[in-house]
Amino acid sequence: MTGPDDVVVTFDELPKTLPVFPLPGALLLPRGKLPLNIFEPRYLAMVRDALAGDQFIGMIQPRGIAEEGTEPVPEDASLYGTGCVGRIASFSETEDGRMLITLAGVCRFDVVREIEGRAGYRRVSAAYARYAGDFEPAEARVPGRERLLDALRAYFAREGVAADWTVVTSSGDEPLVTALAMICPFGPEEKQALLEAPTIGRRTELLAALIEMAAMAGVEGNAARH
Repeated sequence: MTGPDDVVVTFDELPKTLPVFPLPGALLLPRGKLPLNIFEPRYLAMVRDALAGDQFIGMIQPRGIAEEGTEPVPEDASLYGTGCVGRIASFSETEDGRMLITLAGVCRFDVVREIEGRAGYRRVSAAYARYAGDFEPAEARVPGRERLLDALRAYFAREGVAADWTVVTSSGDEPLVTALAMICPFGPEEKQALLEAPTIGRRTELLAALIEMAAMAGVEGNAARH
């Protein structure tokens, strides 16, 4: 395995064209880490090309495709207009030909237009102007943290999940919100809404509301079974 532990990129280094990996339900956020298991030939080619170049890959969701699907995303699937560019922070190859990579989230992007693909994978012209704030340090504390923690406690209690609350409560707001948004089992539309939230404060509010609804859904489901 190789790659730097910390990926440092400036706004001026962001590429004007990006290879994109359309994956429903996969959310990458700035300063988040997303592990990926690459096995389709077109995406193996994409990773190899990225490693040979600037190491940037854009994560983006296809529209109208359920996360539960096991079929490859169609080559002509419509894409959401906003994704997040990541830089390969680590990679390794398996004996059966797969590549295991970790993308470090850098900045969100808007798709200006799709351009000619390469080796079976898709590429886009990307614009970053709306997301220059992704490079600014996050506030140490943002409104909504306590609501988020209360919602998380209720959700974990309903699901019987044990958590190390010392670790949870000692986390900074942005690392906590980023980690929860990326790992919580929300659907593609909810993940997209979290990605497009304009500020960390708005993302915190939205995340808390989604977790509250998930906790209430569990309560209503239990009531219906009884």
